[in-house]
Amino acid sequence: MAAANAEGRLTRRPSHTPGMRSITLGAAVFVSSAAILVLEILAGRILAPFVGLTLRSFTGIIGTVLAAIAVGAWAGGRLADRVDPSRLLGPVLVAGGLLAATTPTIVTTLGPTLSGEAPLRIVTLAFVGFFAPAVVLAAVTPIAAKLALRSLAETGAVVGGLSALGTAGALFGTFVTGFVLIAAMPSRPITWVVAAVLVVFGIGLSTSASRLVRLGAVPLLAAAIVLGTAVPSPCQIETAYFCASVRVDAARPTGRELILDTLRHSYVDVADPTYLGSRYARVITGVVEATMPEGELDVLYIGGGGFTLPRFLAATRGGSATVLELDQTVVDIAEAELGLEPGPWLTVVVGDARVTLAKAAPSGFDVVVGDAFGGPAVPFHLTTVEFLESIATRLRPGGLYVLNVIDHPPTRFVRAEAATLARVFPYVGIVAPQGLLDGLQGGNYVLVGSKDPLDPAALAAVMSDGEVAITGDDAREFAAGAIVLRDEHAPADQLLGRP
Repeated sequence: MAAANAEGRLTRRPSHTPGMRSITLGAAVFVSSAAILVLEILAGRILAPFVGLTLRSFTGIIGTVLAAIAVGAWAGGRLADRVDPSRLLGPVLVAGGLLAATTPTIVTTLGPTLSGEAPLRIVTLAFVGFFAPAVVLAAVTPIAAKLALRSLAETGAVVGGLSALGTAGALFGTFVTGFVLIAAMPSRPITWVVAAVLVVFGIGLSTSASRLVRLGAVPLLAAAIVLGTAVPSPCQIETAYFCASVRVDAARPTGRELILDTLRHSYVDVADPTYLGSRYARVITGVVEATMPEGELDVLYIGGGGFTLPRFLAATRGGSATVLELDQTVVDIAEAELGLEPGPWLTVVVGDARVTLAKAAPSGFDVVVGDAFGGPAVPFHLTTVEFLESIATRLRPGGLYVLNVIDHPPTRFVRAEAATLARVFPYVGIVAPQGLLDGLQGGNYVLVGSKDPLDPAALAAVMSDGEVAITGDDAREFAAGAIVLRDEHAPADQLLGRP
């Protein structure tokens, strides 16, 4: 270990080899920091089938990894003061790589027993999957700093330089994962590639005193990858945004369910586009039938999913459908497995709806249908006054905005969205079973906004499944006291009630 002499110089044990120079140490810090951020971003995808992909899940993941970085930095510094750091750096990188290789297997194995959207479950699953590799990899920076220091006079430059390299590595890991890797391949292979880089780099830095690392690291990595491939992935198809699966309805051979992460997004009958297997879909189409005059309709859909509603209205009404869908792979799944047949009637614009609506969607729609979800929550930027105003400008006279919302007691979110709708549209309606309107249970609400009066009798005439339609003063009373959601303050995920 190093000690300061009278001139402020640091003396070292002989094992501190001069060959491990600043470039190598900087590379170790860069690679380990990049690996931590790659794992952190992948954690969102790996955990999503069990806890969803929401603000809550991101909060749990980020908090867990930050805690691991803090623990790793402290532990790495303490260890470097007690053990010759030149003997530590290689084994620590190898250990971090081996732990990283096991993360998909651990999460997939324990995920079903820890699934749920409660914060404690999210943090627990993030902890068991990602805390240990992040702790070990975070220890690399203080170990490298100990090795790099030659004089107390250069402490600031050494520590500052390594900190900058660590930040650069974290930025590299963030950008390359979010913009390139997740779109190019599934999460598991990315994790194993990162693990292999760490193991190979660590072996190269291991000293002769670390023969066990050299001999055992590669077989252990291979075993971790083989074990990981033997554990089935919860995703039938992993997209850039979702863990997607298509399930056949055992009670209806032509029925298909599209599952994205933890939520059933669509039910489709591949042989009959007029069959609606979801209550909310029947309510939305019923509202359209009760409100809009006969004839073809030009409809804009915020969210495609299984394209159930576009196909239904195209089959029963004709006209055109413009669909704003976030994920190209979801569109591909709809065509390959859910019977979607593209044609002149259908225009699909891929991208975030807030952006594509402003850039690509023309004006002049009879109906706009809001059916976009990130987990059980409508994405916050699609709930605000500003977004609804952009919807209202694209509606023809007599046009209608119909929005699907999921909420549970105490129903703060659906009330806030109803209040927001009432701020933009003169006439508002809410359709749901009485138990949902009374706040006694949770489920799907259908909200309606219009520039023209809504006829409650006409709405009631087409309702089924026990729905009740409230309009006018009753709708405003339902939303009384709720906050109005705006771009600067739209806590949709925090307002959402959980089952």
